[in-house]
Amino acid sequence: MSDLFQPNTPQAPLAEILRPKTLEEVVGQSHLLGENKPLKLAFQSGKLPSMILWGPPGVGKTTLARLIANTADAEFIPISAVLSGIKDIREAVERAELILQQHGRKTILFVDEVHRFNKGQQDAFLPFVESGLITFIGATTENPSFEVNSALLSRAQVFVLHALAETELALLLERARALVAENTHFSPEVKEQVIAYADGDARRLINFAESLFNAATSAGITEIDEAFLQTTMAEKLRRFDKGGEAFYDQISALHKSVRGSNPDAALYWFLRMIDGGADPLYLGRRIVRMAIEDIGLADPRAQGIALVACQIYERLGSPEGELALSNAVIYLAVAPKSNAAYNAYNQAKAFVGQDKSRPVPLHLRNAPTKLMKALDYGKEYRYAHHEPEAYAAGEEYFPDELVQQNKVPQFYNPTPRGLEGKITEKLQHLKELDKKAKK
Repeated sequence: MSDLFQPNTPQAPLAEILRPKTLEEVVGQSHLLGENKPLKLAFQSGKLPSMILWGPPGVGKTTLARLIANTADAEFIPISAVLSGIKDIREAVERAELILQQHGRKTILFVDEVHRFNKGQQDAFLPFVESGLITFIGATTENPSFEVNSALLSRAQVFVLHALAETELALLLERARALVAENTHFSPEVKEQVIAYADGDARRLINFAESLFNAATSAGITEIDEAFLQTTMAEKLRRFDKGGEAFYDQISALHKSVRGSNPDAALYWFLRMIDGGADPLYLGRRIVRMAIEDIGLADPRAQGIALVACQIYERLGSPEGELALSNAVIYLAVAPKSNAAYNAYNQAKAFVGQDKSRPVPLHLRNAPTKLMKALDYGKEYRYAHHEPEAYAAGEEYFPDELVQQNKVPQFYNPTPRGLEGKITEKLQHLKELDKKAKK
């Protein structure tokens, strides 16, 4: 008979059980952890710098920080910027000093959501990072260029973590199944929906899978099909799939409605996703992308409106902030459309990627020293502002070899829509000036 007064040992969540214990167990982030990649090299050298881990939720920022501490045989002190203040920072530093004095071990101070600390709180770390008392690791979902003060940022190396790919999520899902539900199996459709729900977030995937496995075990189910998934987990799936369509299908519908200049349909899909629980700032990032890709220079104001809408949401939160995002959706839908700049970028990137390295023409080089001037750096350069119409007609700016071989590429072909109509007229006029200058 069990002792009624014997406390039960709580079982750790599946996400904690599956947390990697070694670098080799980490799923994803191969651009940082693969052979000869920056973070792997830092691990191997044992000389770990202070760093900022920047990436979306559930991609392994905390896990990597813990592994770094284990590899360096350092004390690991985690604090959360959401729950902590200067007092907690002071206590962590005092503990690090004590550990160094008594055990000779260094400390890795891990600050989750470091962007939530204000400038004064972030500055509090600086003297202890500089003295070497602590190795600082900050984790953030926000761009550290904007959210981490420059003094701290200059003393830390930034590593960008990516959302997990579908293949990586599938591997994690299989690990979870093998660990806690070895005799339970998915239909391919269920697997696809579970991975889509996770949206690149490993923690969300594992937590959802744990709930699904528990439901299947309680129901005596060994084959999880779509009907069981919808019956037992419908409320969670609603977050990204209210009507049965996949999350990415709804994003696609929103994007294509904006591209198709249909403000009503765009607003419908935007609010479908908001109603389904999608992260408004995720939608905000997609709205900025639409402005860049599908409107471009036909209406450059679109990018600013999209960015400001995201900032307003960050300032006001829900529901007022969502109105700002919806304003941006409507504006983008009715704005003139052009992907000319987007196409130009891709074509130029492809050209540079396959082309050889070509020297800068002498007349385009700076000549800050006498030696450079003697070598004809900057010779015969024509300062456009001193020319008629502020345009050096006939001047060449591409590498000499491309000009001599008549292989000068043209990447940007503006459309006749919106501001690009004016841009087209100007470029045609400048080409005429070039022709006259070369006669």
